[in-house]
Amino acid sequence: MSVSHRLGVVAVVSLTVLGLGSLGSGAVAAPTWAPAATAAVHPGVQTVTAGGQCTANFVFTDGTAVFIGQAAHCSGTGGNTATDGCTSGSLPLGTPVTVGGASKPGTMVYNSWLTMQHDTHEADSETCSYNDLAIVKLDPADYGKVNPSIPSWGGPTATSAPLPASGDNCYTYGNSSLRGGITTLSPKQGKVISNSPGGWSHTVYTATPGIPGDSGSAFLDKDGKALGILSTVAIAPLAGSNGVGDVGKEVAYMQAHSSFSSVQIALGTQPFTP
Repeated sequence: MSVSHRLGVVAVVSLTVLGLGSLGSGAVAAPTWAPAATAAVHPGVQTVTAGGQCTANFVFTDGTAVFIGQAAHCSGTGGNTATDGCTSGSLPLGTPVTVGGASKPGTMVYNSWLTMQHDTHEADSETCSYNDLAIVKLDPADYGKVNPSIPSWGGPTATSAPLPASGDNCYTYGNSSLRGGITTLSPKQGKVISNSPGGWSHTVYTATPGIPGDSGSAFLDKDGKALGILSTVAIAPLAGSNGVGDVGKEVAYMQAHSSFSSVQIALGTQPFTP
């Protein structure tokens, strides 16, 4: 029996008390990105939704507007044990999200949990468990501050990755406030252990597992392609492993069941350097 919990968001108020303070085929054209070395907004910045801190995953665009992704559960209202996106509560669309490096709050404009509950009435148990994507529209005033490259690793080199094999390398960048700003602990390399039967989730081990506040962070596959979004920490049968939702499936679901059919992951401007 598999037992897992959502990687709970870090409550900002608690941190204060603690003192922790070229696109692929069919893709849309990219905006003009800020240089990676100086961009204030990028994958891996912290996001804060109703006082809870997560890590942004990928930058998204439709060629005009610019969005940044986080996990859908980052706006959840049911606590860390609410893992089913088809039954768990969520804040509504339109909720403001503070995005690290941005001058103004962004706006949550898509949430897979809300889509599954109110639009598609999703019944597939695997989709309900692992479809965990929200996108936040940035204020146009901040578009010029954005670069889509993953810190430390570069990429993504493609908007989605094929199903990984057991033992494949993977790469991520978590930015939990619980690390107290020690960024050397943020980039992590790991191994894929297994895939869920329908390919909606990948079980991975990294040198240190994702912790609360890393929720939603991006994972790249062995070739730097966009693999997934950090969603859960497992208690059994593989204690300390993380569940990574397949971002290719999550984006395809969004495109098929929302008004964001032309929104895609933006490719990094920096080469992938594992």
